[in-house]
Amino acid sequence: MVVLGLVTSKRGAIESKDALKRRIDEAAKFVPLDQLCLSPQCGFSSTVEGNALTVDQQAAKLRLIVETAREVWG
Repeated sequence: MVVLGLVTSKRGAIESKDALKRRIDEAAKFVPLDQLCLSPQCGFSSTVEGNALTVDQQAAKLRLIVETAREVWG
């Protein structure tokens, strides 16, 4: 399995679902799609003081990951 950390946990801006799908498609040229996963690039508190994201932004990013994964993998 290869986990693609395509959603940043460093900034609050929400990634485009289409851009995530394009990057997943690009990775699938090298690894079978059923061996790929999608996740944040790291945890939402990767430093002692945490990252400058609100709880709502973190939740939105996690929803984006779930929605994108359902659309790509079913």
